[in-house]
Amino acid sequence: MTDDQQAQWSRTFTMRPEFLGGEPSEPGRAALARFTAAGATEVLELGAGQGRDTLLFAAAGLRVTALDYAAPGLAQIVDKAAAADLPGTVDPVVADVREPLPLADGTFDGAYAHMLLSMNLTTGEIERLVGEIHRVLRPGGLLAYTVRNTADSHYRAGIDRGDDRYEVGGFVVHFFDRSLVERLASGFELLEIADYEEGPLPRRLFGVTMRNPYGQEPESNEQRATDRQRTA
Repeated sequence: MTDDQQAQWSRTFTMRPEFLGGEPSEPGRAALARFTAAGATEVLELGAGQGRDTLLFAAAGLRVTALDYAAPGLAQIVDKAAAADLPGTVDPVVADVREPLPLADGTFDGAYAHMLLSMNLTTGEIERLVGEIHRVLRPGGLLAYTVRNTADSHYRAGIDRGDDRYEVGGFVVHFFDRSLVERLASGFELLEIADYEEGPLPRRLFGVTMRNPYGQEPESNEQRATDRQRTA
């Protein structure tokens, strides 16, 4: 599936190789500490962008599956990882998170998404994506994600696209309140909701950490389809 936002990100990454910055983010460092403490070795990063946190994880020895729908950014990540001769491995995957993730059940010890859930996704699409992340995590696996929240100065600025989404500077952002964060925690153990600021605006973020409970097997795509039919 392609759209204007995908083309916008691809153009931006091609024209501005350091658009998202070269230094790891504060939430990325916090997520790495969580992953390390939990003994994680295989991590999925959703919306890897241009790799500032991907390279942080790989430098720490993690095997990282870097997923994004903008192929130019992923190509840059692979080149940077090769140039740095990192101990971890980066596996790029071009995919649209509005579709089922092309990944096997129970594959990862951790998942990370820095503002990916705040992209141009409806609430329903976000709920389905979080269900997919739950599916690909192993029991005890951690999900760490950040989203722009409703205290952000861009909230209700720009063009209203509905569903708490606003277009500013050509990019559509979905802003979260705490009730949406808590709803998305269904099926997980909600460990933390932290506050972050990033950039000169600054952007105001929630940093959320959740755990797939031990002893809970991930639900397959087939099981999810059956459940939807039962509740339809």
